[in-house]
Amino acid sequence: MGKIMSIIGGTVAVVVGFILAFFAWSRAIVLGLQFMIVFILILGGLIAVVAGVSEIKDSIASKKEDKKQKDKKD
Repeated sequence: MGKIMSIIGGTVAVVVGFILAFFAWSRAIVLGLQFMIVFILILGGLIAVVAGVSEIKDSIASKKEDKKQKDKKD
């Protein structure tokens, strides 16, 4: 009987959550979604910048290593 009660309780909670989300807290949800979009854009931009800087550093290190190997061969 406990399993059935947990399913019923969970279903009621989901329905009440949707009702509150659409009618009572719609402005708060829209504001939260707007914040998340801005946050994801900022975080994604920072990750792209860090990846680009890291790639440039690797490229410079690779060129220095290639130059050292050419000097050793000569």
